[in-house]
Amino acid sequence: MNKCTERVYNGIIKENPTFILMLGMCPTLATTTSAINGLGMGLSTTMVLMFSNLLISALRNIIPDRVRIPAFIVIVASLVTIVQLLIQGYVPSLYDSLGIYIPLIVVNCIILGRAESYASKNGPAESFFDGVGMGLGFTAALTAIGLCRELLGSGAVFGHVIIPEEFHISIFVLAPGAFFVLAMLTAVQNKLKLPSATNGDAPKSALACGGNCLACTGCGSSANHMILAEKKAEEAAKAAAAKKAAAEKALAAKKAAEEAKAAEASKDGKES
Repeated sequence: MNKCTERVYNGIIKENPTFILMLGMCPTLATTTSAINGLGMGLSTTMVLMFSNLLISALRNIIPDRVRIPAFIVIVASLVTIVQLLIQGYVPSLYDSLGIYIPLIVVNCIILGRAESYASKNGPAESFFDGVGMGLGFTAALTAIGLCRELLGSGAVFGHVIIPEEFHISIFVLAPGAFFVLAMLTAVQNKLKLPSATNGDAPKSALACGGNCLACTGCGSSANHMILAEKKAEEAAKAAAAKKAAAEKALAAKKAAEEAKAAEASKDGKES
């Protein structure tokens, strides 16, 4: 698996921003009243993630370190404005449904988190595919939550009613419904002992952090999983080298002592 493919896989499965890292909860809870709304918000965020990562990575050696966060926000805000105008022009119904949450993509912690922890430290190609993976993972999560809420609350799937109205549980399309569905999906994760930000009992993995998402610093800082694994490998190599050097030193000292003893014994023999 090459690095670009690995970034896409990580974003969708291993480091899913919603179900694993628990990031971007505001749009996750607010816009998922239906599957189409979740899909629209997810794809909008994906477009911003892809091109913000690409631009930030390309400009990472030009942007001064002291003003990097304001610079990131300007880049993200410009891209969000473009996406907002495109949605308003070509999908007005989705624009009306999402409302204020489209411009609020600017301050989505997933976008700024990936810009700070990955795009500003890696090449444009890897950063672009990191944005693709994170965006698709976010889209899949929002669509799944929206699908559950729409099915339970409106008896529909992508607007097509399949359950009679008398069986609808309308609270699921209201604000509390988002918390209920997210809690149920998280409970399933915890029951299956899958890695997530709420589950400290997940089995340890080969990652440097042990796969413990409860105490993970991988997305919130530069210490992402790949860097943590590299650091662990470096530390293991240094420890092995130090152990080998100590063993060689001890062997050399023992050999020198034996030679000195043999020389002393030989000298005593000659004198006698």
